[in-house]
Amino acid sequence: MSLRPDLALVAALIPSGSRVLDLGCGSGELLASLMADDGCRGTGVEIDPPSVLAAIAAGVPVIELDLDTELDEFADHSYDVVVLSRTVQTLHRPVEVLQHMRRIGDRLIVSVPNFGYWRHRLRLLRGRMPMSREIPHAWYDTPNLRHTTLVELEELFGRLGLVIEQRIVLSPRGVPLRSGDRLANIVAGSAVYVLRAA
Repeated sequence: MSLRPDLALVAALIPSGSRVLDLGCGSGELLASLMADDGCRGTGVEIDPPSVLAAIAAGVPVIELDLDTELDEFADHSYDVVVLSRTVQTLHRPVEVLQHMRRIGDRLIVSVPNFGYWRHRLRLLRGRMPMSREIPHAWYDTPNLRHTTLVELEELFGRLGLVIEQRIVLSPRGVPLRSGDRLANIVAGSAVYVLRAA
């Protein structure tokens, strides 16, 4: 099964045989791949009915829940890995969701588009809202409710007692970059974080 590049990167960060909770799983392609290729067991959580049906059709166990309000359905430490891929920016309550993730799983993987990317800044200077491969929607049609830079997201992780074990910054085409920490907030189109509770 061929995953889009960012999901392939996330999959590579998950140990074989893990119990995985994929929040905002969409059509379930990540979990389907992990179950087929890596012996993982998992559950997807999705609120969009067509995506729920697509995940079920792909053989992925999926629960239709609202991430912002219904994650208390999951027991403490019930999963090895909790994934939130390209979803944190769409949440009404990102702080609460990250706190639940920390409670539910031992290892967290969060991927996010970087609104601090230099081309986004340039578009704002021209009076336009950012649009790119990572942020493909017009301002009036976007699912994104929160706009964060990598710097601000990492500050939030720190406030919530989440330690960054690994950060992989990606180009707008999804290729891992070798840039230093100081440049990441400007040159990265997105980033993937591996986190644990402090």
